[in-house]
Amino acid sequence: MNTNKFKKSQLAASVSLIIAASTFNFAYAAQENTAEPELEVIEVKGIRGSLIRSMDVKRDASGVVDAISAEEMGKFPDTNLAESLQRITGVSVSRSNGEGSQITVRGFGPSFNLVTLNGRQMAGTGFTRSFNFENLSSEGVSSLEVMKTARADTPTGGLGATVNIVTAKPLQKPGQRFSLMAKGIHDTSVEEGDEVTPEIAGIYSNTFADEKFGFSANFSYHRRDFQRQSANVRSWLVNPNLSVDAENIIDNRPMDADGNPAKQFFEPISGEYISAAFFPQEVSFAKDDIKRERLNAQATFQFAPTDNLTFTLDHTISQATTGNNSLSWGIWNGSFGGNANAYELDENGTAIYYNSAGDDASFTAFRETAEVDSKATGINVEWLATENLSFNFDAHTSKTTTDNGKDPGLNSNARIILGSADLSTKEYSFREGDVPGFNINWNNGTQEVSPNQIGSNFSIFTRTPGESEVSQVQLDGKLFTYTDIGLETVKFGAAYTKQTLSGWGGSNNANSPGFGNGTFAEIFPDAMFERVDLSGFLDEFSFGPNGVAPGYAYTYDLDEAFARQSAYLTEDVVGSDVYQIGNFDNFPVNEVEEETISVYLSSNWAFNVSDYDVFVNLGLRYEETDIVSPAKSRVAEQVYWAGGAEWITQFASGGDFVEVDYEGQYDLLLPMIDIKVDLTDDLVTRASWGQTITRPTLGDMLGNLSLTPSPKLNSRSGSRGNPNLKPFKSTNLDLSLEYYYSEGSYAAIGLFWKDVDDWIDKTNIKTTFEGLHDVYLGQRWNNAVAAIEARGDQATDTAIRDEIVANGVGIGENDRILPDPATDPLIEWTIESPENVGKRKVNGFEFAVQHLFGDSGFGAGFNATVVDGDVEYDNYYLASQAVLAGLSDSANLQGFYEKDGLSVKITGAWRDEYLIAQGLPDSGATAPPQYAKEYLQWDISVNYEVNESTTVFFEGVNLTNETERSFSRFESQFLSAAQYGPRYAFGVRYSMGN
Repeated sequence: MNTNKFKKSQLAASVSLIIAASTFNFAYAAQENTAEPELEVIEVKGIRGSLIRSMDVKRDASGVVDAISAEEMGKFPDTNLAESLQRITGVSVSRSNGEGSQITVRGFGPSFNLVTLNGRQMAGTGFTRSFNFENLSSEGVSSLEVMKTARADTPTGGLGATVNIVTAKPLQKPGQRFSLMAKGIHDTSVEEGDEVTPEIAGIYSNTFADEKFGFSANFSYHRRDFQRQSANVRSWLVNPNLSVDAENIIDNRPMDADGNPAKQFFEPISGEYISAAFFPQEVSFAKDDIKRERLNAQATFQFAPTDNLTFTLDHTISQATTGNNSLSWGIWNGSFGGNANAYELDENGTAIYYNSAGDDASFTAFRETAEVDSKATGINVEWLATENLSFNFDAHTSKTTTDNGKDPGLNSNARIILGSADLSTKEYSFREGDVPGFNINWNNGTQEVSPNQIGSNFSIFTRTPGESEVSQVQLDGKLFTYTDIGLETVKFGAAYTKQTLSGWGGSNNANSPGFGNGTFAEIFPDAMFERVDLSGFLDEFSFGPNGVAPGYAYTYDLDEAFARQSAYLTEDVVGSDVYQIGNFDNFPVNEVEEETISVYLSSNWAFNVSDYDVFVNLGLRYEETDIVSPAKSRVAEQVYWAGGAEWITQFASGGDFVEVDYEGQYDLLLPMIDIKVDLTDDLVTRASWGQTITRPTLGDMLGNLSLTPSPKLNSRSGSRGNPNLKPFKSTNLDLSLEYYYSEGSYAAIGLFWKDVDDWIDKTNIKTTFEGLHDVYLGQRWNNAVAAIEARGDQATDTAIRDEIVANGVGIGENDRILPDPATDPLIEWTIESPENVGKRKVNGFEFAVQHLFGDSGFGAGFNATVVDGDVEYDNYYLASQAVLAGLSDSANLQGFYEKDGLSVKITGAWRDEYLIAQGLPDSGATAPPQYAKEYLQWDISVNYEVNESTTVFFEGVNLTNETERSFSRFESQFLSAAQYGPRYAFGVRYSMGN
């Protein structure tokens, strides 16, 4: 335990008692200054102390609030803030690269939760408001507060919850204190990186000049090298037009009385029930070697010239750089049609076997260096104007920039695809095992391609930088009333928030895709390719009887492949399809600017009713928001067929744009009331009613129209934004009962209901655009199919293309097949647009228990959340739906022992199956779901105090090597499987002044 002394005035002591009795005192509220008399406070450290402080926050709060407190200076319970948050009832995490990344609260995913830093709204990453916790170190964080019910005095945006990250300030704990930590991380998955990578961190705090000045600073550097092994299916297409003889079909679907497949699926465009068959567009495997570096730092200056006035200036930076070198290999089934030879469908219509000709098989090298750079600067002034009145002024700006083009050689990310179309047939198979496989029957008479057959397919170079900025000014006041009618405090305030977001860039295809110009296999020597045996690949999953298929892959150096194609595929060889990265300056800049003015009034009351102490928080918040989205859209001139499965949208070469300014506006009135009743000294009940909102994602409000640059068959798609969207608006009711039966021990149960108006969903419309004609099923296409079949040949896409080229009508450079406005129909595009579509309901209950076993050193905790609502995806409805991604049950368990300098803690986090999102590439209006399989992860930490200043520790993450899997409408519609492996860390921490 740690003993600190401080001085406290009579006024401050009275104020503290009032606040403790009536309202939750957030860490960013006015700090109380100190004077005589002198009191002694015993601070409990370690796991036990953290749990006690968190429980006290929950008990004293107005509304439903949970918190996690740092065990001591510089030591948060988990190395990742998202991993810490998942210990809170109702909070579960989504994972990225095997780490907690973003949070879901009570079934509401990342976009429904607002994250603030010391009460300030932070800039998000990408066209989203979501904060990515993996980019922020836990060093310097003193607590995390999760507010699940409405509060008039907090910024809006957290329909699920508002999470406030509270950092340490020097004047809160006077004197000199510091902590240094160093550890080595071993990720068992690593192959290409270092076996052990470093993490170092430190925090320093001190006060000067009779505690009038304070300074604190913290920093951390983290590096992790690891490998991700994965299998993936890009998309599942519904009812592609196949020509297959009946004897080559096995159909296990239920049949109707007429012997036809039962019509189980509803197709809303036609308004009819139909039978459906689903086919995999692509299957691929990948090895990603990833290096990730994260640097965080924060400096805080405080000046308190008088006991009534405190100035605080702080600056926070965060930089995360992720480098990825990967190899993937797979087959493309995207053409379907006459390419199909045989298939087998299971009972729900999913292809578990598919044999086809045509298309190609490829080996892809990918490299990307992406950087997320965040900076935030703020100033805060706390002024105790009178004994009864205080003010808090806060102003800050926060900016986040993202750029995936930080590769110093390419200034973009690169996807170089080499392969061969020299195959007779290819097979997809998922009849057994956890992961599907594929085999190819090559024209060389084997199931393995030779290096001399591998040529240039195509390359994609992408760069999409973005910038998000938030500027915010807030003025809050608090009046202590001391009335006889129960009114104790009145809080009031106003704020102005401006958020801007911009992004630009896109993808350039190098060399006309799809082997349309020939494979140029001669420019790649056999020695460039290294054959890799895959016998140990994805060993945490089961495959069919022959193991992973295929059992090999070819790897090659991306830079060499790029250099050879750049040197050979010049204008003299391929005309205008010269192989080059291209220019990213001709892409439109997308922008959204949002301004919000808000005012609020909140009051705290205390009564005694029938010998029960009753506390009431009553508040009202008004907000007015204006949105402007200057939109610039590229002008599409035509869509041509480049060959194989590749179709290209050709945009105006002069970089012409259509420019339009879109505007939107809405205002809100949000009431709330919290009632807390102390039934006994240990038993507390609460009722909270209020309205909260989540604003539309910034990406949804972009006004521009965007058509896909690669409109493959069955995927002629585009999107547009909607600046006139209204926010999700939820009316919430919470009821809870909490029993605090011992120090650090409690049990609680809560019920919640959320009725959400103005639900936002993506809707799809079918439309055409004048001048954009479709080669597919045009007169030339149909004539070619008829001629090929008349000869008794299979009308594959390659055969159709060759036939059209031979006829010589509408043929462009490099045998492109150009649209013929006289005989080709207009392309029917599926355009996705976000709209407010109605109401949805979510409800559930939470249970939590935390118990400290006296002075034994043992403790345990368990919590669970069960959620339900009319927001679940209907797998038999073939269109976009107003659903809630992330809705799932969850549970957390922890047990620990802490005594005599030794602490051991083991934690388990479980999340049930949930919907990740809806919509897959090239899926059009059918908007298929993406489900994540249930997941359970066990972690452990062991700390031993060598002496009062030095602690050595061990950490183990994902001890049982859990894997991640996803699927579409049914589990047989495989989407992905990934494994990372456990990781371990050993370290030492040196602290003084805790």
